Amino acid sequence: MAIQALDDRHPLVVDVDGTLVKSDLLHEALLHVIAHRPSYLFRLVPHLAQGKAAFKARLAECADPTIASVPLREEVVTLIREAQAAGRPVVLASASDHRYVEALAERIGGIDRIFASDGNHNLAGRRKAEALEAAFGRGGFDYIGDRPVDFPVWRSARNVLAVAASDRFAAKVNRAFPDATIVARQTVRPRSYLKVLRVHQWTKNLLLFVPAVAAHKFNQDALAASALAFMCFCFAASSAYIINDLLDLPNDRHHHRKRNRPTASGDLPITHALIESAMLALVAILGALALPPRFLLVLGTYFGATLLYSLVLKRKVLIDVIALGGLYTLRVFAGLAAVTVTASPWLLMFCLCQFLSLAVIKRCSELVFWRDAGQEAVTGRGYKTRDLAVLMPIAAAAGYGAVLVVTLYLSSPEVVALYRHPARLWLVCPLLLYWISRVLILANRGELHDDPVIFASRDRVSWLTGFLTAVIVAVSI
Repeated sequence: MAIQALDDRHPLVVDVDGTLVKSDLLHEALLHVIAHRPSYLFRLVPHLAQGKAAFKARLAECADPTIASVPLREEVVTLIREAQAAGRPVVLASASDHRYVEALAERIGGIDRIFASDGNHNLAGRRKAEALEAAFGRGGFDYIGDRPVDFPVWRSARNVLAVAASDRFAAKVNRAFPDATIVARQTVRPRSYLKVLRVHQWTKNLLLFVPAVAAHKFNQDALAASALAFMCFCFAASSAYIINDLLDLPNDRHHHRKRNRPTASGDLPITHALIESAMLALVAILGALALPPRFLLVLGTYFGATLLYSLVLKRKVLIDVIALGGLYTLRVFAGLAAVTVTASPWLLMFCLCQFLSLAVIKRCSELVFWRDAGQEAVTGRGYKTRDLAVLMPIAAAAGYGAVLVVTLYLSSPEVVALYRHPARLWLVCPLLLYWISRVLILANRGELHDDPVIFASRDRVSWLTGFLTAVIVAVSI
């Protein structure tokens, strides 16, 4: 990239948040506190009255945004390397706390000096411009920034370089500084807003149709209510997924697949993700108002339980899989509430066993990956890879327990009231045994997607098993 006078000895001064780093270190630090020490937030509030610098300093004492893994903007890194190769001093200047900037400078390497907030002064805007002028003189440095707050610094700089969040901002910079160079654009693609929804996970919400199907309520009102409940849960689930992704950023960035998520990769800013999550939750609530009040209660319970899982439960051994199984079961309860069907003990017992099995298999598939990668412990979880020797039998026992519940149900008088040919339903049992056993084998081989429900939605054998089950149920009615 051709920058005027790039090969001289004037310092290249680089802003950090949004410029060198795709994310914002303050936001990352706050998320770290919320995820690991939520009660500490109340201790931080009084420091806001002391100013931003004091607040950031206090936050830096207890929050580690994992500088080693935060996503960097490659265009800016390239400019830094070019300046270093030309023998120019490279300086980082940021409003973030100096401890974070020092760690980032060490990661980049070859940084000559840093300017950052120190607990007494928040180094942003005019204050940053004054500090750089005092060090290098007016017009004695080139500056790369990305926000309106950088305009005072650009006025003090020799060359203006900008990372533009939009065409509008780029035009504003070029109007103020006709010779400015836009070194990168960070416009968020619509695909990132869609990808963060995890639409493929909506397959799980088909469980909301189970109560209506099990009770043979195929009338228009029941199906419409189930469909609306399905959409409400899809929006609520996506809202919760976004929150979970934000709270798990450091761990996701070390995962072979999750690191490509929009929030982990920095393609979707944290503030944008939070707004999208809030809007999805609002749409889910508005849709739930058209259904029986009990559905809204279940929806709220699901959302609260999901947040509790993201904050605490997912790091607790065994409690995490029980919680996951409970979240699956809540979807069935939501379906019951939407169509006002009385809960069947048989259905609930089946859900308890089957969903516990799926949750444990999900954890097993993750452990198998880390085992094959030669890692003993799983980042962000309480498990060790040697726990597979215990978890696999638990998954098998729970899955076969679900089949046992089906056999007991088929032997009960309740089945006669719903099916004219209940004996034919026994053919479902070997299909279930086969599917559960196959999933266990694939998980042990490391060939299973880390979520068995998503795996089933894409697996031809699972589709065939589901189709044959549906045919058996249909000819039994």
